[in-house]
Amino acid sequence: MTLSLDWLPQSAYLYILIFARVGTLLMLLPALGERVIPARMRLSFALLFALVLYPLVSPGLPPLPAGIFDTLGLLLHEVAIGLILGGIMRLVMMATQIAGSVIAFQAGLSVAQAADPTNEGVQGALIGSFLSFLGVTLIFAADLHHMALAAIHDSYQVFSPRDPLMFGDAAQMALQSAAAAFIIGVQMSAPFIVFGLVFYLGLGILARMMPQLQVFFIAMPATIGIGLMLMAILLTAMMGWYLAHFEGQLALLRGS
Repeated sequence: MTLSLDWLPQSAYLYILIFARVGTLLMLLPALGERVIPARMRLSFALLFALVLYPLVSPGLPPLPAGIFDTLGLLLHEVAIGLILGGIMRLVMMATQIAGSVIAFQAGLSVAQAADPTNEGVQGALIGSFLSFLGVTLIFAADLHHMALAAIHDSYQVFSPRDPLMFGDAAQMALQSAAAAFIIGVQMSAPFIVFGLVFYLGLGILARMMPQLQVFFIAMPATIGIGLMLMAILLTAMMGWYLAHFEGQLALLRGS
């Protein structure tokens, strides 16, 4: 009795093809692809998740090509899809940074800078880093990471490996995602914008009526105190808008 291994090249090819998209997506997806998670842990999870998806998506994948260049072309095709979809989802995280920057400016805390663990460690407003990290925490708390994993599976139905890359549609989707993130960021910080306009207008009138009063020394503590109180009151509603926005972007990724 002889054991045939003719199935091994085809199986290895399909697994690597799945891993090319899954691994790229998991390195970029919000919450699942954060730099605070060790790279080895993310890589191990990507390998295991590709193994889970293998029996589900392998029937729809193209067979092993005869030439090495055709195989490399398919691998690059899957990596490109992962980069496009992961990059688009990464744009969702811009909403918390935009909101944090506006809030920090209006509350007089724009000077307070810290490294953002969800944004490649780039220096940003401390409130923006807090909102970004809180957003990642709430994604796991609300089980939206399960929806993100389901979106990776559903991406094979929307972006088939057999179809050519749609760069025009991807660019349009990226622009829409960036615009939506900016809109959500402004909506999250809208009460602080109104507060800043009213508060600084009142300070300007006060400074004109009482020139001898040192308005700056009164304004700074009041601005920070009122800004922090508004932050505590509105934090739940702000993060609710953000989670709804994140869920809506995942629904677009799933094609539903």
